[in-house]
Amino acid sequence: MLRIGMLTSGGDCQALNAAMRGVVKSIFSKRDDVEIYGFKDGYKGLIYSNFDMLTSRDFSGILTRGGTILGTSRQPFKLMTVPDKDGLDKVAAMKHTYHKLSLDCLVILGGNGTHKTANLLRENGLNIVTLPKTIDNDLYGTDMTFGFQSAVDIATDTIDRIHTTATSHSRVFIVEIMGHKVGHVALHAGIAGGADIILIPEIPYDIDVIADIIEKRAKEGKAFTILAVAEGAISKEDAKLKKKEYKEKLAKKEHPSISYELAHQLEKKTSREVRITVPGHTQRGGTPCPYDRVFSTRVGAKAAELILKGQYGYMVGMKNGETIKVPLEEVAGKLKYVDPEGSLVKEARRVGISFGDK
Repeated sequence: MLRIGMLTSGGDCQALNAAMRGVVKSIFSKRDDVEIYGFKDGYKGLIYSNFDMLTSRDFSGILTRGGTILGTSRQPFKLMTVPDKDGLDKVAAMKHTYHKLSLDCLVILGGNGTHKTANLLRENGLNIVTLPKTIDNDLYGTDMTFGFQSAVDIATDTIDRIHTTATSHSRVFIVEIMGHKVGHVALHAGIAGGADIILIPEIPYDIDVIADIIEKRAKEGKAFTILAVAEGAISKEDAKLKKKEYKEKLAKKEHPSISYELAHQLEKKTSREVRITVPGHTQRGGTPCPYDRVFSTRVGAKAAELILKGQYGYMVGMKNGETIKVPLEEVAGKLKYVDPEGSLVKEARRVGISFGDK
């Protein structure tokens, strides 16, 4: 009997269900003696032994369904070694649940924080295989994560729709796109949507440069300007602050987000109307796009292959169009940032997109 535990952790996104389906369908195509234990609400279900016994039928018809049939929750890695309010040792509890059910392995779908905990469990002797989930596409060791392309499609569609109203009213529009630490979504959606300015965390901006671009466009008869702004976009002044100083400044912020701060500054500097659109969690919701369905199915099938071969301690990723296995210790705790000197940024600059820095 092959006993497999599965959980989804962290923020939800499109194609979580498709990825789990890929794992289960691939395993059941080779073996019938399989038990699937689905842990509810991420690591919380593993900690408190809250799970459902699932069959292959539970994974039928979910290829196009967004979210996760298992539920999810955020369990910060830094608190994993801290006892809960009742004094429970979380790591010991997860190990106990794993061994109580006589699991052969645990399949974990998640992003950066999820992978740090997955590696911790590997270090504690559990058999782990992970799949790369995050709309941010910031996991180290893989070219792509599932959820990313779907999020880019939604953010791009938002920018596309803003074009007509921005043109009609001759306004400056800021579209705030998800991405606190990295700017992959904003960069791709900004290029695809024809944004004039893209602001991402990896390239600190100068507010005067942005204001000058808006004024220059107006003089050229281009009465509107669209900015694709990542949540974590940062000014050159703030980028010079120490981490503690920046956190203290954010705690005292006057505006709900960076987009509102930018709008306030630009209205003062340009005397133009600035409007803000925040697609927010719509970027993580709904049906996965065809690319994500294919990608998640492929990495799910690869994960099944590793399980059937008894190869554990890996994340399944994608490099140069091929599925690969990456040691968990090489993934955990590392982020994949946008390269400010990379070809994509350089090519965006060549077509006239500004990053607010020069």
